[in-house]
This record gives sequence, structure tokens and C-alpha cells, in this order.
Amino acid sequence: MSADTNPTRDATPRRDESGAGRTTTAPGSKRILETIVRRELRTIVRTRTFFVLGVAFAAVVFGIAWISGSVRGGYVPTLVDLLTPMELLVPVVAVAFGYRAILGDAQRGELDVLKTYPVSSRQIVLGVYAGRAVGLVTTLVVPLVLVAVTVFAVEDEGRTLYASHSGVDSPILFARFVVLTILFALAVLAVAIAISAMVSSTRSALALSVVALVVLLVGLDLALVYGFSAGIIGDSALIHALAISPLSAYRGLVFESAIVVAAGTGPAAASPISSLLSLAVWTTASLGIAMSLLNR
Repeated sequence: MSADTNPTRDATPRRDESGAGRTTTAPGSKRILETIVRRELRTIVRTRTFFVLGVAFAAVVFGIAWISGSVRGGYVPTLVDLLTPMELLVPVVAVAFGYRAILGDAQRGELDVLKTYPVSSRQIVLGVYAGRAVGLVTTLVVPLVLVAVTVFAVEDEGRTLYASHSGVDSPILFARFVVLTILFALAVLAVAIAISAMVSSTRSALALSVVALVVLLVGLDLALVYGFSAGIIGDSALIHALAISPLSAYRGLVFESAIVVAAGTGPAAASPISSLLSLAVWTTASLGIAMSLLNR
């Protein structure tokens, strides 16, 4: 983030030039938050890496949907083909958006400047998170919307494919998939923001980000498998335990709300309430950690 967009420029009390010694009232927290968000958005727009990342993500998503032929089969076949790639790509893209968000300010000394003004750690973290979230959501949603439009334009097998099922292929099911993907991405972005507040160098940020990705993508799922095979997690508790991992929570929610619904039958893949609560806890806890670290 560049110095010419310092959010404290508008937040500093100013002395009345009439000489009466009065000072103007500092803007409220909402105004400060909006200023930080706008600064983050300008940073995203000016950073070519984010543009290249978005183009690459769009190419991969559209390429998978088109080459697999699922766009001609309907919305549900398309989201089924995209689910596994999204499980891998979304965390990578989210971490890329957030792992240096706060670290960059610290390295340029901007955090030290911000702390001399009436800007709280909460405002800094929420402003950075909101600004990065807008860029991340745009990067993810635009390609998925284009895929949905392509399905609408070229679908030719949907009616036949689902004729034997009680469910019906629908763009609403694909929309659910998009919304759940956004929630998953926002949870991982919050983890990345916490990492950014935790480290003091780019090398440390990269190393910790890799560790976080391994834990999120593999580690927690392996722990769940071990717990189930060792009898620590019972059969009845499994669908709730899956929510411990944000990746498993996301996967289960997609199955429950978009895939099993379309098929009309099948065992419960997840507990929707537990899974949504898990994503909310991962998001809020990570942001809370980032705020506490900035208060040190």
C-alpha cells in the first residue's frame, strides 16, 4: 500500500486556521474503515500480480469446465467437475491475496505511523480484510459467473441427464456453489491476514503460508481420518467432526446443498449448521488473532 493513500490523512484532528484554537472532530470509525478499504482496493488494482493471478485462475476454471464437457451437461455436472479444483485453487488464491497484507505496511513503517493516530488495530485489520476480500471475491466470482453463462448457452444434456432423478438441474444449485466458495475463500483469507500480522519478513510469511496450506488442505483431513479409524470419532459424530476442517466443511456444504439435492437421495455428507459455524469461527478467530498481534 502506498504512502500517498494514508488513511490517517483524513483522520487527524485539524486546528482551526482562524486562530481560535478549535480543532475539528476526527471522523468516525466508519469513515476511517472506508478509507482503509479504498486504499486496499487501490493497492490491488495497481498490483500486476493480482491481475495475472486472476487471469490464470479464470483460465484454469473455464478450461476445466470446457474441456471436461460438463458445461454441456448442466449446472450440477459443471460444479461437480469444478469442486475438487476449487478445493485446491481457492486456498492458494486467498493466501496470495492476504499473506503480505499487513506485513507490507509493517515493512514500510506505515503501521508505526498509523499507531500515532486515532486508528485502532480493529479498524486496520477489518479495513485490510474487507478491501482484500472485495478483490478476492471478484477474482473468484467473475470466472464462475462466466462458466454459468456458458452452461446456459450451450447446455444440451441436462434434461436427459436428470430425467431418472427426483431432483432438477438448476442455476440456483450453481449459485449455492458460488456462495459457499466465497465463504470458504473468506475464511482462508482471514487465516492469511493473521499470518501477515504474525510474521516480520516476507520469507517467514511464505514459509508460514505454505505450512498453513498444507494443514488446511491435507493435515486436518488426515487428522479426521485418523480419528475415525482409531475410534476417537464415532459414526454419529462424524458429520459434525468434519466441520473442524474448513475444507471439509466447504466440501460437505456443497454436497449437501447442491449435489445431493440434485440427485434427490443419498446419505448426509455434512451438518450444514456445524459447517457454517466452523467457517464463521475460522474467520472471526483468525481476524481476532490479527487484531491482538497488532496490539502488541
